[in-house]
Amino acid sequence: MAKINKVAHVVLGCRDAEESIKFYTEVLGMEVVRHFEERNMAFFSFGEQHHDIAVMQVPDDEPIGSKRGPHTALQIAGGVEELAEMYQRLKDHGVEVQRTTDHTLTKSIYFFDPSGNRLEVFCETMVMADAKDYLHNITDDTPLNAPLDLEKASV
Repeated sequence: MAKINKVAHVVLGCRDAEESIKFYTEVLGMEVVRHFEERNMAFFSFGEQHHDIAVMQVPDDEPIGSKRGPHTALQIAGGVEELAEMYQRLKDHGVEVQRTTDHTLTKSIYFFDPSGNRLEVFCETMVMADAKDYLHNITDDTPLNAPLDLEKASV
């Protein structure tokens, strides 16, 4: 049975990405793993993870906790097979899946809890050091948002 084994990272909304980068690096001592300036998004690490916290600038006319990006990520024990099992369990319980995504370093399911909190359940697909290196060096974030078909995997 698919089992979530930890809270792995959070993506927080912010109004000013540069201000947030300064806060998370200077105040909390985190490393900027990647800053996607065109998306006003930054990934931070305490050292070992590819990212522990990310921030994403939210337009002024939207609430910080909008459906656009902020979420809490829960890591599943296992791989794609267990992720597909969780996907089917969500569907069986009437949960509307917002999207499924292949982020290259992880594969993910995004959905909302009954109170409207956005959640991500994911499995790692790369060794952590390789994933962190990949995130450090990627220049085009397109591969980080590829569609993922879990329908076929869950049959």
